[in-house]
Amino acid sequence: MQLRNSPARYGWVSMVLHWGVALVVFGLFALGLWMVGLDYYSAWRKDAPDLHKSIGITLFAIMLVRIVWRLVSPPPPPLASYSRLTRMGAAFGHAFLYLGLFAVMIAGYLISTADGVGIPVFGLFEIPAVVSGLPDQADTAGVVHLYLAWVLVVFAGLHGVAALKHHFIDRDVTLTRMLGRKA
Repeated sequence: MQLRNSPARYGWVSMVLHWGVALVVFGLFALGLWMVGLDYYSAWRKDAPDLHKSIGITLFAIMLVRIVWRLVSPPPPPLASYSRLTRMGAAFGHAFLYLGLFAVMIAGYLISTADGVGIPVFGLFEIPAVVSGLPDQADTAGVVHLYLAWVLVVFAGLHGVAALKHHFIDRDVTLTRMLGRKA
């Protein structure tokens, strides 16, 4: 399998980044929902948020790599069979997913650093609290983080449904290309 993207398909680096980010996002969402329901006496009360934050910081770094990789190895061009509306929808959808992911991660950072304390990452190093002490920082960022996470997960689900629609109804190679197969 090829490393880089070609005009006909995605390379394995793009595929690993795409599917890996998808799994991590849905995993973080599930972990976030589970951890906010933990009570004071739960053994996971401190460990779950620490894990969530560490994975979130790692995801932020991976998303930066993903953007650089997209510049180094551009995705295959849209199919000629796509309508103008489909091309615009795909461009908007991908931009929303990228920007939304960064926004939800920045909101998570602002929640975690509101009191001026850094974020330990898997106990290996700490991300400093550069922004802290803003009025209602944790509460405002918490609302943004929660609702934007829900919007992103729903939108990512619709993104998957759109790929399946292309595959089974339109019978084009949209999904096939992201699975590394030639168009």
